[in-house]
Amino acid sequence: MTTPPGAGAGRALILGVAASAGLTALIWVLGSRLQGIELRPDQGASWYYWKLPDPTLWTRLSAWTGYAAHQAAFWWLIYHAQTRVRRYTGGLHRVNVVALAVNAGFVALHVLQTHLFYDGLAQDVSIYSSQGSVVLLLVVVLLMENRRRGLLLGRPAPIGRAVVDFARRYHGYLFSWAAVYTFWYHPAEGTSGHLIGFFYMFLLLVQGSLFLTRAHTRRWWTFTLEGLVAVHGTLVAVMTSGPDGAWPMFLFGFLGVFVLTQMHGLGLPVPVRWGLAALYAGAVLLVYGLRGDLGAAVAEPVRIPAIEYVLVGVLAVLIWLGLRTAALIRRPAPPSPSAPGHTDEGGTAAG
Repeated sequence: MTTPPGAGAGRALILGVAASAGLTALIWVLGSRLQGIELRPDQGASWYYWKLPDPTLWTRLSAWTGYAAHQAAFWWLIYHAQTRVRRYTGGLHRVNVVALAVNAGFVALHVLQTHLFYDGLAQDVSIYSSQGSVVLLLVVVLLMENRRRGLLLGRPAPIGRAVVDFARRYHGYLFSWAAVYTFWYHPAEGTSGHLIGFFYMFLLLVQGSLFLTRAHTRRWWTFTLEGLVAVHGTLVAVMTSGPDGAWPMFLFGFLGVFVLTQMHGLGLPVPVRWGLAALYAGAVLLVYGLRGDLGAAVAEPVRIPAIEYVLVGVLAVLIWLGLRTAALIRRPAPPSPSAPGHTDEGGTAAG
């Protein structure tokens, strides 16, 4: 069943974006209450700064219990939609309304949990697990969109239909994990880097809540979610390493994926695509030229695209192996020689 016609998925998307901005502002306003918490000194790139020096059983339980409940609820809603609803619509299904409410409720719970216990999941897991979950999300999108927009310059990679169909069918579980896990990984701190990241996670939660609606597959909306990682990665790099840091690698790396792959799925005319590619190349030369390091203009911008495209191949192979293994397990055993229709000693079958 769907909600009344007035409750369109497009309107829900706009309201969801506005609500994401409002929740981000709420975290910012409340962030001043956390400034008195004492944290350990920063210990380098692999160290996550925002965690208590002396965690307790209750700080850990509050984060892990909240995360587990949020994750389980979201996964159940996806399963319910896939098994009970199973059709796209321009309006909202009731399960979409429930999903939006559930995610909003758990966002509020995590904000409260932060102010009562502070710690997120970061106390017990590596910072690379949070970063890796988002990278995996982006890689799966490249895999799913391979047939529609190609992987390199509009040309599809030789990835089997079964592999892509599997990714399309089950991507919601992975994407919800990436968003929910990353959200609960961090305490609801009000730093600029946290706020940018939270806003991005909230948009992903909105997208995930609109499953089986036309808004979920709007081309420019899904591209915006992909493209925002360039904004987020660049701004965080500037905030952490300053204007002389590694921010061009993130900016031009993710924009490189746009030029090589993403823009070819937007229906842009060929001259426009060539123009965007030329602007990209010019911006790379300008920025690295001003930094006096044109040699890095060749090496740095290709790192992120290279990693993502290699991971697409690795993921495709892993899915293919999984599907082949499942098919072999399900394949019925061949009939024994004594079964009807067989003879011993290589004789011909009777009848």
